[in-house]
Amino acid sequence: MEAPSGNAPPARDWASLAQRIVAWGRELGFAAVGIAGTDLAAEEARLAAWLDAGRHGRMDYMARHGTLRSRPADLVPGTVRAITARLDYWPRDARPAAEVLADAERGYVSRYALGRDYHKVLRAKLTQLARRIEDEVGPFGWRVFADSAPVMEVALAANAGNGWRGKHTLLLTREGSLFFLGEIYVDLPLPVTPPVAAHCGTCGACIDACPTGAIVAPYELDARRCISYLTIELAGPIPDDLKSAIGNRIYGCDDCQLACPWNKFAQAAALPDFAEVRNGLDGAKLVDLFAWTRTEFETRMAGSAIRRIGYDKWLSNVAVALGNAPSSPEIVAALRAHKHDASPLVRDAVAWALARAG
Repeated sequence: MEAPSGNAPPARDWASLAQRIVAWGRELGFAAVGIAGTDLAAEEARLAAWLDAGRHGRMDYMARHGTLRSRPADLVPGTVRAITARLDYWPRDARPAAEVLADAERGYVSRYALGRDYHKVLRAKLTQLARRIEDEVGPFGWRVFADSAPVMEVALAANAGNGWRGKHTLLLTREGSLFFLGEIYVDLPLPVTPPVAAHCGTCGACIDACPTGAIVAPYELDARRCISYLTIELAGPIPDDLKSAIGNRIYGCDDCQLACPWNKFAQAAALPDFAEVRNGLDGAKLVDLFAWTRTEFETRMAGSAIRRIGYDKWLSNVAVALGNAPSSPEIVAALRAHKHDASPLVRDAVAWALARAG
């Protein structure tokens, strides 16, 4: 792929090209495509305040990247626009989320992770779109992103009219928030898409629904309390005072989105990559998941975003969920089998779960 050069191609009908880019994106399966400018000064100040408050937890890379996240042209020289796209992921064949969450003996996996690894699928689709533009205008500077670099995805998508920032801090639309976001940084002076108005009103359902109180105020998230952070990003043990609130959520959390009234209108995934549930993870029994060997985990999670957290984190998450399930001889036996696990992370979770099991 080409990196933006800052040398814009000859003058052309950019408005017409922008319209065709949107159409090409829809043909590729994107639910929406928009174009944003690169001025993120307001978001940069917001990010700095969030980091200063320590709400990023142990995600040190958030601070390490500095202003690269809020200054696209610093990350990729020559960038003047960001093409942003969203791709629906709700698996139409999955069990009702509420049904799985209500069964404490089964593991709940965030719905986005029941399909293929979105990083690969989204990057491939965005690359196809960039190549299609290249076929039209000739060589130009571009680079695709799919949650893979310091990019302010929600801010850019909101600026591009792809939705508004909800009170849970995710991008929200009249069709909900159950989609992935991806971007193409380009050096083409395309006209930007007008932003849309926010429609959260006085609703605070997402704030009330958070099991750990991570949404500390409208539009403010403390990642240190977020179950997605605790079960995916946090390398160390989950703090004991938050373990019980995890419930049976073993990878990610959807509660704030499930509570959002707009998600009643969410569209099911059109791509088979996300429409179909993989690996038998939709409400699998916790004791069965805890019995997986390292080899089984690596094999079964191939092609899944879950594989990125590693086997030890996986076992630790499942152990916490077992500690939150009603105690039974089967659960106690499963936990005891890992009481002396080689991983300190696993041992911590198992010790806590066994104490809970009595």
